[in-house]
Amino acid sequence: MKVERMNTESINIDKIRADFPILGLQVSGKPLVYLDNAASSQMPQAVIDRIVRYQSQEHANIHRAVHYLSELATREFEAARVKVQHFLNAKESREIIFTRGTTEAINLVMHGYGRAFIGKGDEIILSGLEHHANIVPWQMLVQEKGAVLRVIPMNDAGELLIDEFEALFNEKTKFLALSHVSNALGTINPVKTMTACAHRHGVPVLLDGAQAAPHQSLDMQDLDCDFYAFSGHKMCGPTGIGVLYGKAQLLEKMQPYQGGGDMILSVTFEKTTYNVIPAKFEAGTPPIMAAIGLGAAIDYLNGIGLAKIEAYEKELLDYATARVTALPGVRIIGTASKKAAVLSFEIKGVHPHDVGTILNVDGIAIRTGHHCAQPVMQRFGVPATARASFAFYNTKQEIDKLVDGILKVQEMFS
Repeated sequence: MKVERMNTESINIDKIRADFPILGLQVSGKPLVYLDNAASSQMPQAVIDRIVRYQSQEHANIHRAVHYLSELATREFEAARVKVQHFLNAKESREIIFTRGTTEAINLVMHGYGRAFIGKGDEIILSGLEHHANIVPWQMLVQEKGAVLRVIPMNDAGELLIDEFEALFNEKTKFLALSHVSNALGTINPVKTMTACAHRHGVPVLLDGAQAAPHQSLDMQDLDCDFYAFSGHKMCGPTGIGVLYGKAQLLEKMQPYQGGGDMILSVTFEKTTYNVIPAKFEAGTPPIMAAIGLGAAIDYLNGIGLAKIEAYEKELLDYATARVTALPGVRIIGTASKKAAVLSFEIKGVHPHDVGTILNVDGIAIRTGHHCAQPVMQRFGVPATARASFAFYNTKQEIDKLVDGILKVQEMFS
């Protein structure tokens, strides 16, 4: 098969790969081919260096002291918040809440908004594409309040059925929680259109952006969603840091998720007065190092350009889709017309865990399992899939190695 050359006019792949020290790793004597980016992306040297600089020259607790290090760390921490604000085009930096990740951000909204404004008989709309992190918190709320979950169905391509979505709304509908991009299939949902529909019914919207934030430009004022959540470790940043964007007027109405530390203005045994946003939702010592690292990751991604990243990753996905589709006995699961760089597949007669184990021998890292999206697996009648997910530092040559690995799997199980 003729191997097409990657269009490198918009992205310098050799320079970018040199920025990631882990890509030089050998696994079982073979060069690492890292195709598990939907689970966690790798970290460039610039982000590693920024974290080391903080730990070695700037580390102190923040918002609590007047000494040099505390003031420096506070300044850098809050500068990271402003970087996130600009990255999302949020109106104000106070609309940016630092969390431990997407999961905590969703739970924060469930506790702070859901428990206050959703009651018995009220309905919450989710989609059949959701990650468990955007299902389980709402199930907890339903069990506590006596509310009801309604689920948007999908077609055989993994696309949500918009007509059926619109029909779910009624006077009992109180919330929509929806993934921007499916982690299991890569489907890009029409979230702007769906948000506008929800707002016509007076329903607030939370978007799980964990799989969108690393791969495309985001504009909260254009999307007009009420809440948006994402994680740092999926976008070249450290683990233990995430973001909840929320419209200020909603955040101000919400109850705090946790108590203690800087989320208070005053405490007596009779009464506690809560701090203003964003401090109201950042109890205890925040993930200072991780937030500063996330800021460095945003700088790095902006330096390349999200539009260039999105275009390059689409080219990778198109190439991988064409190559894998041509393999007999291999089925791609999730064939939406609009997808992010995720390729889920099954090999006839081979369990996905066996696929991942054999590929690992050749240094190829993919994810196998239900991807914390068991309802998706049930919809397609499979226990699990093998999932290759691409980032802007991957190459067509690595996809060729993946295809060679699939052929090797088939040969071993023939």
